[in-house]
Parts: sequence; C-alpha cells; structure tokens
Amino acid sequence: MNRRQLVSTAFSLATLSAIPLLPTGCRPARAAIVPSDPLPSWNHGEARQAIEGFVASVTTVGGGNYVEPAGRSAVFDNDGTLWAEQPANALTFFAMDRARELASDHPDWLQRPQFQAAIEQNLKALIDAGELGLAELIAATHAGMTPEAFEAIVRTWLAGARNPLFGKPFEKLVYQPMLELIDFLRANEFKITILSGGGAEFLRALGERLYGIPPERIIGSTIRTRYDVGETVPRIIRLPEIDFVDEKSGKPIAINRFLGRRPIAAFGNADTDFEMLEWSTAGSGRRFGMLVHHDDAKREVAYDRTSPIGRLDRGLDEADERGWTLVSMKNDWKNVFAT
Repeated sequence: MNRRQLVSTAFSLATLSAIPLLPTGCRPARAAIVPSDPLPSWNHGEARQAIEGFVASVTTVGGGNYVEPAGRSAVFDNDGTLWAEQPANALTFFAMDRARELASDHPDWLQRPQFQAAIEQNLKALIDAGELGLAELIAATHAGMTPEAFEAIVRTWLAGARNPLFGKPFEKLVYQPMLELIDFLRANEFKITILSGGGAEFLRALGERLYGIPPERIIGSTIRTRYDVGETVPRIIRLPEIDFVDEKSGKPIAINRFLGRRPIAAFGNADTDFEMLEWSTAGSGRRFGMLVHHDDAKREVAYDRTSPIGRLDRGLDEADERGWTLVSMKNDWKNVFAT
C-alpha cells in the first residue's frame, strides 16, 4: 500500500468513527461521508505531502510511528495562522474601539501614549508602543465586567466591525486551507487546541463558531480576575491587570500548565510561535511543525522578516534544519479565504 492509499485509509476510518458533534449554531465538523479530497484547497506539493505523510504515519496501526488517539494533540496559533492579522489583529482594533468608547470616563488615559494612540485611532503609534503597551491597553479596556458580559460585547462588536485593509468582517477572513487541515486532523482523532497570543476570552467568543473549537480548548493571554459573591449569584470579575502573556516562551509554559502533554504537532506563522514549535517537535517519536509563510501579495499580504506584525525571520532561517514544513500561501494554497 502506497502513501496516498495509507492516508486515504486512515482518514476514511477515522472520519466514519470519530468526528464529534458540535453544539447548535457552531461551525459543523465535516459530514460522515468521506470526501474524495480532504484538503481541496491545498495544491499537491511538498507541504501537502508532508501533512498527509505525518498523519498517515501516526495513525497507521502497527506502524513504527503509531500514536494512540489519546496522544494525538495538535496546537494552532490563531492570528496569521488561522485568520488574517494585517494591518493588525482583530483584538487590537477591538481594544482601540473600547478605548474610544470609555475615554470620557478615564481622562487620565490621555496622559499615556498607548491609550492616546488608541483613542485617536492611531494604529501605527499603538504598534510602536510595543507588546507591553498593547497588553496594558487591553487589560484596562477589557476589565470591570463578568466573562459573560465581555463575550456579549465581543460578539456585538464583531457583528459590525470590518478589517480596514480588506473591507470585510473579521470573521470572513478565516483561511479555508487551515479549516480543512483542522477538520482533517480532527477526523483522524487529533485533539485540537488554539494557543493564541491574543486574549483567551476574546477568542473564546468566536472560536467555536469559526473553527469548531470549544472554549476549554482555547488558551491565550489573560488578565487577572476576582471571585465575587454578589447579591444574587457568585460571579467572576475581570480586573485591569495583566495575568499571563501567551507569546514566545509563554506558549510552551501554557501548554505544560493547561494541557499537561507535549503536542505532536504545532502550527504557527511567526517568530512568536517559534518556541511553541521548538518544544512540540523536540519530543520523542514522529513530530510535525508547520509555519505559514505570508508570501501572497495578490490574494492577501506579503510580509515576513521586517514586518512589525507577524514577523517571520528566525523561522525562515531555521525551518529546514529543524524539519519544519514551510507553507507558501502563494504556491501551496488554491484558495486563501473561506468565503
């Protein structure tokens, strides 16, 4: 049996028996009928072959690299990996709009550069404030409410917000090839976790609807919270303080803290994902690391080494020697967006 037959057999058996049902209103998993091509938006080339070969290797019973379903864990970055992150990610625009909305109640914000930039909708100045400045802005503008109230605000904002570069709702800028990849892995009994540098609760408001990933499988940066016994029912209150930043070396720490298992596959697009791929692929047995290279200026945006958003420099230099798959958006994807 050749590699393609192995992939087809493994995918068919797993799809028929292991696709989970999702709650009403969420993005559904693929139907039980096995598609003739599980990755229709991927061109046939080295990247696709590497994906199919890895999945076939770890799911073929009796093979030397077989991994029991319980050990099939895969982690995905979100911004720039699953949906567009240029000219900035959705969370940044949400924080800017929240800052402008709340500014009248916080006149002191105008004395702080990152808050002034957000209130004035000056994206460049906000980016220049750096990761810490943006994290402080997010903490302050996302606090003072319960997680449920915050989720409702996020959903309302997403319904009307548009990415200024593409002129489309942020939820319309999800990458179709990555949706197919998630479905392919899920059908082969992989447990999928999103590991984002963005806010965990911001992403939980949309992760199940867009990707079919439940809240408990979404890890991200967090602000501190307080348990409060109010007059009616106990509640969690979000505080204006940074708790954990899920970037760079924070990603392996978060995996160990919340998953307790080293993934066998990791998918990212930037140097902020480097440690996640490095740690995931350093374990024993067959491993897989993948970086999405944004090199398609016609259908999306071409950026890598010098970009202030989603910089990919070290990853480009070391992907080959580390055995990671570098995906060319331009050459490996037939389609970019899901719509």
